[in-house]
Amino acid sequence: MLAQAIAHLHGLDRRPDLVLLTGDLVDKGHPDEYAMARELLAELTIPYLVIPGNHDHRDAFRAAFADHAWLPAAGPLHFCVDTHPVRIVALDSTVPGAHHGAIDEAGLDWLRTTLAADRAKPTLVVLHHPPFASGIPYMDGYALRAPERLAQVIGAVDNVERVLCGHVHRLMLRRWAGTVVCSCPSTTTEIALRLRPDARPASFMGPPACMLHLWSAAEGMASHLSTIGDFEGPFDFA
Repeated sequence: MLAQAIAHLHGLDRRPDLVLLTGDLVDKGHPDEYAMARELLAELTIPYLVIPGNHDHRDAFRAAFADHAWLPAAGPLHFCVDTHPVRIVALDSTVPGAHHGAIDEAGLDWLRTTLAADRAKPTLVVLHHPPFASGIPYMDGYALRAPERLAQVIGAVDNVERVLCGHVHRLMLRRWAGTVVCSCPSTTTEIALRLRPDARPASFMGPPACMLHLWSAAEGMASHLSTIGDFEGPFDFA
């Protein structure tokens, strides 16, 4: 499925400047899984950044991407990349041995300092766990803890264009902390939209997809859903 997503990106009519992978690149966090992922990602001809998710293992992740200078050598995998028109600020929301997310006080301090370093440049904040409830009960049990603390930090600046995340395997949008949160769809399975309190966990093989975020200095950011697969068309307008 990752290979299919890479082929999809290569086939777009406008080449992306950067690919963001929002975590859970592997299932168990084993070194052999990361070796396979790196082999597949070697086919990607577009620069990419990757953050860990709850299925990743922090140390194995760090070792697998040791050649990526943006990753810190120790501790949580927070990083900032400021070489594009939009600054990328990435947070490691993983909790070793658990599936919920959290950002400790040191991580919040790092974010506060990083955002304060440039209050004018448009910025994307990226983390794995959405900072709001999805309404899907069995997913919200593995949500980001104390999201209001993160909201205080992000809400204190006005140049965060988007907060991007994954985890729920569904496209979700919400106004939050003075910006827009976009929870990205999955290139693998889709979590079933079961909203009843007694709903059982389930997923299905929905159409894989990714998000394309188009930045314009004049107009801001437009975010598009890009479904992965072969479909009839295009049918040109008459």
